[in-house]
Order: sequence, then C-alpha cells, then structure tokens
Amino acid sequence: MNTGVRIAVFAAALAATFGTAYGVGTGVGPVGAPVAPAHGDHAANGQAAKDRAAKGPGAPAAAGHAEHGQAAQGPAAGGLQVSEGGYTLSLESPRLAPGQGELRFSVKDSAGRPVTAFKTEHGKELHFIVASRDLTVYRHLHPVRGADGTWSTPVDLPAAGGYKAFADFTPAAEGAKGVTLGADLAVPGAYQPAELPPAARTAEVDGYQVALGGTLEPGKAGELKLTVAKDGKPVTDLEPYLGAYGHLVALRDGDLAYLHVHPNEGGPGPDVSFTATAPSAGTYRLFLDFQHGGTVRTAAFTVSAGGAAAPAPAQAPVQPSATSAGPPAAEGDGHAH
Repeated sequence: MNTGVRIAVFAAALAATFGTAYGVGTGVGPVGAPVAPAHGDHAANGQAAKDRAAKGPGAPAAAGHAEHGQAAQGPAAGGLQVSEGGYTLSLESPRLAPGQGELRFSVKDSAGRPVTAFKTEHGKELHFIVASRDLTVYRHLHPVRGADGTWSTPVDLPAAGGYKAFADFTPAAEGAKGVTLGADLAVPGAYQPAELPPAARTAEVDGYQVALGGTLEPGKAGELKLTVAKDGKPVTDLEPYLGAYGHLVALRDGDLAYLHVHPNEGGPGPDVSFTATAPSAGTYRLFLDFQHGGTVRTAAFTVSAGGAAAPAPAQAPVQPSATSAGPPAAEGDGHAH
C-alpha cells in the first residue's frame, strides 16, 4: 500500500472513531454530567437516594419513586429542595453542637435578597420544623424575624446526627403561592440511627392518650381523626393552637417529604379532624401538636400509606455526615417553644 493510500485509510478510520465517540457523547452526556432518571420526579429521586445512603445500607427506599417503577400518585411533596419557585432557604449555621443552641436562617428571593414580607397563615408568617433523619426527634419552632429578614430561634437537638429543617410559608408578593423548603442540618459526633417506631393506633405523652382513626391514602383525600384523652377521660377543653385545636405534620420515611395537613372545623375536643392526601405510597410519621392547660404537647404515630413495607432495622453505629440519620428521642418531647 503506497503512502497516499495509507493516509486516506487512516483518515477514514479516524473519522469513523470520532463519529462514534460523538454519538456516544450526545447519547449519555458529558463526563460527570447527571443522568436523567427514566421517569418520576428528578429532584425527589436524587434526594431519596442521598437520604438512603445517609441512613446506611439496608435502609428502605421511599416508595413511589422511579426505582419502585411508579411515579408519585398524589400531590407534590414539599421540603425536598432547598430552592423552589425562586426562593431559597439559607441556614447561617448548618452545623450545630448537641444540646441547646440558636438557629439562624433567612429565606432569599431569586436575586439573593432576604424576604421580609410574608402572609400570615395559622397565626404565623412562617412555620419552621426541625426533624431528625430517623424521624424520632421533632421540633416545631417559632422563630422571630428581624427587620433585615433574618430569622432566629432557640433549638434543642439532643445528640449527634443528621437533621432536616423545613420552612413552610407564603410570600406576600402578589400571586405568590405557598412554598415548603428543606435544608440539611448536622450535629457532629458519633451516633446510631434509631429504628422507626412500629405502626400503632395510639400514642401517649405526659399522661395524655391520643387515638388515631382513619387512613392515609396515596392520591386520595381522607379524614384523619385524633381523639385526645387524659387519664382515660375524654379531653373536651382543648385550647386553640395556631388557629385550630390541633396542628398535624406528616414526614415520609426515607426522604422526609413534608406534608402539612389541613385541620377541619371542629370543637375543643376530644376529636381533632384533618383532611390529608399522601403524595405517594410509603411509610410516614405523623406529628400532632395539641394544647391543653397552657402547654403544647406532641403525639407521634407511624402509619403506612398504600400498603408500604415495614421500615428496615436500625444500622450499626457510624460517623455522621450532613445528611445522616439522627438520634432517638423519647415520645412527647418533640415540641420546643
């Protein structure tokens, strides 16, 4: 083969090689670029994978995501993203020491400016929740907003582990819709994730017994009725709290998807009723805040929506990261003021 022929053959082979490489590159994207899930919610799937990694090998996947072969069946879940709708939850201290501390944060708009005007809903401009990744610690906090848009609140995080902070609010801007943002919060140190408490229809806190009626269904609105008793006697003089006789939050095991449940009209007990729709099948932790005798208490329940599998056992002790699971806490100590 003469030199001219060899050069022509080499050029043709080189062109074929680059053509193949270009086809592969456009099919899978650049090296290091994220690969889009086959279906389902992109942000939720990514967050669920990160959360399962934080909880350790064998932790249950959040039902309703792409890896289960089904998309979310109900309304969109909140709190899965730190930014949404042009707003961002910014924690000044994403790492806190165990015990009593102060948490400072702001909600920033698309230009990075702190938001200073919010609509008042259920008696507050902003509802702020902190929960451990293993859903055994729950804090419903009432932060105070400064003139510059910085919110601050004391918080008691009892031990090392991974937590998540949720800001539930509606900006005062015309046409603005309600937003729930979630941000990771870490308490450094050695910890052991706790096993999720088993499903039960009753809970006890400070001498009160709370019974749960109704079911949580994916994609279908239903009534959840909680009945409060003390020393075996119905409590008929519950006190209003946040504009109602009870306040209920649901968090999905695995990715901590947030569901703020709306209270129904009713009297001062013993029954407190809510209408709820699960965003997907899965295991959820319900937290009911109710006030009696001037004190707010929290009753917690584990429930399954759509025949979800039972949660996996807790894992062996590991070192925490910013998204790792939190420590166990006694039922009923989950409300801070």
